[in-house]
Amino acid sequence: MENTTKGGWRANKWVRAAIPGLLLHCSIGTVYCWSYVSTGIASQIGFEVSTVNWAFSLAILFLGLSAAFLGNVVEKDIHKSSLIATICFAAGMIGTGLFVKLGTNAYNGGAGTPSVLALIGIFVSYGFIMGVGLGTGYLSPVKTLMLWFQDRKGLATGLAVAGFGAAKAIGAPIMEEMQKHMAIDKMFYILGAVYFVMMFVGHLLLAKPADWHEPSGNEKKPTIMEVLKTKPMGNYVGIWLMFFLNITCGLAIISYEKQLFITTGFVALAGTLGAISAVFNAGGRLGFSAWADTMKDRNTIYKMIFILSIVFTALVLVTNGIVNAKDNAFIAIIVICLIMVVNAGYGGGFSNVPTLLSDHYGMGSISAIHGITLSAWGFAGIAGPQLAAFIIKHFGGDVQKIEYHGKMMSINPVGMQRILVATLVLYVVALLLSLFLVRKSGKAAENK
Repeated sequence: MENTTKGGWRANKWVRAAIPGLLLHCSIGTVYCWSYVSTGIASQIGFEVSTVNWAFSLAILFLGLSAAFLGNVVEKDIHKSSLIATICFAAGMIGTGLFVKLGTNAYNGGAGTPSVLALIGIFVSYGFIMGVGLGTGYLSPVKTLMLWFQDRKGLATGLAVAGFGAAKAIGAPIMEEMQKHMAIDKMFYILGAVYFVMMFVGHLLLAKPADWHEPSGNEKKPTIMEVLKTKPMGNYVGIWLMFFLNITCGLAIISYEKQLFITTGFVALAGTLGAISAVFNAGGRLGFSAWADTMKDRNTIYKMIFILSIVFTALVLVTNGIVNAKDNAFIAIIVICLIMVVNAGYGGGFSNVPTLLSDHYGMGSISAIHGITLSAWGFAGIAGPQLAAFIIKHFGGDVQKIEYHGKMMSINPVGMQRILVATLVLYVVALLLSLFLVRKSGKAAENK
């Protein structure tokens, strides 16, 4: 089912690329709903939230690693890779539910002793197994979309990758509502089954155009290093690093998003603002990538993302915005704008990287090269949140208590303000890389 026949639905780019891409990405993107279940899981199995949260960090790490190591599998057979993604993602969700149940029985039904076995099982299920599903599922439709939409590659990849960002906006309220009516483990069983069906349909539909020819086993195909060396290696290093830095900065801020909304004084609107930020995340994925289709050099989009992020971060730093937001509505709005800009730039960075890479290195090995580049996501998935946590712990001021939905939440405005000092420096470094290390690509390179 790698290729399609001519005519009819089998040659329809929406049925064979766009719809399956959305089905796959709207499923695996729910990994970002972790914060909506982590507190409940921690209380049920008897561990601290900070300990349980390593499941999410591991999921992002193995997303990047599996994309890097399985990129060649995706390159050779998207049918096999999308099936691997379907099975691993669904199995990881169901496995998470099983180990949550085990931990609940041990902690609440036993002697009140947390189960280390249950915690390790959650790490393996949500972190490793789901992580493999995430990496292969993320990669599988991307090259296919670019092949079907040759003239609007950015729009096509942005559409699917926007599904990854929109999954949080769709999944979070569903998960919160389900937890009101059933145990968390049952929720994972149901969602695992639903996402298996969605992804399996996507797997069946996904196919490359009939006129695209992948080299057979007897044909000589250049290695990844040979392809990358067609340009100075500093070019690829620059792309990898600016991708890594954008994700690191984004996660450092987004990981404290709810606390930032509450700190600004919009306590009653925190949930609504969270949904709006998810829309900006998805909108950045689609909007920035579609916009890049009209540009001579797609790297221009990254320059714009970094400049916008630098400007709004600097505004919040100059006004001491996070600390002063509660007492000044205008400053509070600036902080909210920063969060939305960061979300849009974070999403836009994801959707533009495969098309930027294809402009530089062609379509022949794009899945493998994109997979290696996604390793930056895996490392940033740990670096961003851990950087923010380190700064708050060692450089934060006094902890404040704010009531949120009838419960007291601890926040650290000074610590969160100081996170921005680090992200500002990193955004500036990313901009310099974009300006001086990453070469012109696409139409800009052709017209030199």
